[in-house]
Amino acid sequence: MSGLSGKIVHTEGESNTSAARGAWSAGLNDAGTRSLLKRDADAFLHQSLSSPCVTAIAKAEGIWIEDTAGRRYMDFHGNSVHHIGYGHPRLKEAIKRQLDELCFAPRRFTCEPAVELAETLGQLAPGDLGKVLFTTGGSDAVEVALRLARAATGRFKTLSFWDAFHGAGFGASSVGGEATFRSGIAGPLLPGAEHVAPWATHHCAYGHNSLEASARACASMISYVVGREGDFAAVVAEPMRATPNPPAPGFWKQVREACDRHGTLLIFDEIPTGLGKTGRFFTCEHDEVTPDILVIGKALGGGILPIAAAIARRDLDVAGDYAIGHYTHEKNPVTTRAALTTIAIIREEGLPERAAELGGAAMERLRAFGYGSPHVGDVRGRGLMFGVEIVADKADMAPDNALAERVYYRCLEAGLSFKISQGNVLTLSPPLVIAKADLDRALDIVETAIAAG
Repeated sequence: MSGLSGKIVHTEGESNTSAARGAWSAGLNDAGTRSLLKRDADAFLHQSLSSPCVTAIAKAEGIWIEDTAGRRYMDFHGNSVHHIGYGHPRLKEAIKRQLDELCFAPRRFTCEPAVELAETLGQLAPGDLGKVLFTTGGSDAVEVALRLARAATGRFKTLSFWDAFHGAGFGASSVGGEATFRSGIAGPLLPGAEHVAPWATHHCAYGHNSLEASARACASMISYVVGREGDFAAVVAEPMRATPNPPAPGFWKQVREACDRHGTLLIFDEIPTGLGKTGRFFTCEHDEVTPDILVIGKALGGGILPIAAAIARRDLDVAGDYAIGHYTHEKNPVTTRAALTTIAIIREEGLPERAAELGGAAMERLRAFGYGSPHVGDVRGRGLMFGVEIVADKADMAPDNALAERVYYRCLEAGLSFKISQGNVLTLSPPLVIAKADLDRALDIVETAIAAG
């Protein structure tokens, strides 16, 4: 194809065009599954990371997905929507009731569930974050945040991290840093979308060999860049990188101070990590830093309906003469009821606390396993989002992408699904409702697959 050259390095997800994927696909012997995969390939535009599909799903319930051949997988990926598991009975009942009471509110009208959700998020969010807009997806919520930052500051430049993902729209992929979404056919992106290298435990772009030193260098670089020209509208980042990679203590406080010095807003993208996943309801609570705008999504709809939100400081409500969202389903009573019910389930069932307890024990176990394994370079994360870094050599922490893929398909065969980040990090993100016995069984599968080499 003209205009395309060079090889894109995909850092989001496992490769769907590798030899390992080909071997997996060749082993799908169920005729119904193969037929549906063929129809999918014929009907959908192809894109990286989803074409061809792994298999065809017929059922999703609790922590499980089941394919059309009847094989069941514990889902430790779920596109980060499944905090309360799939098909939570309380959520399904609430959606059914809402459908009977009020199924839609046309744009420019309001309704009780939408207002209640906005009020609830304003009450739960830290600091003075209390003004909200809803969208149907995280990418659009990031776009709302970017427009609001421009309106509030009169500036347009943004600073964000290479290798971060903030969505697939032009604005979101401009502030994002993944080649999959911003290279080649993407063409010109938003002007003023500047990037710096993120902190890293290993292979730090700033030349350091520890998380703490890397984070200090990264924070200093952010401070330098936002101060160099003094006209940045916002720093946009995940408070915990979803690779996953938590920051060093004090990192975000340094960045917050730099933003405040230069009149730059801080936008936190908690779309995959918020709503209890990391052991706190909002991820930023770990670092005791409040952003100016907080973006959530994915799990907000309870694994059934799509809804996301941008939550801003009250004094940033300055764009009343313009449209910065105005989406058709902005105040949809059914999606907002789903979000309200999901939030209630997360809080009333103590799921953030459960994530902290189960996740802490899981990471402790995996670290003990990794200490004795030549293939595990690092285990990191927060709550029930943790990653196992697969390496060829612990001495230089050289990534072993091929082994990571072998492990992935072995785990699939054994009934466990997850994703690979950065080519070699097994990213495990189970539902917060998972039973300890199921979590232990999943860790057995992972450790056995890694030990096979």
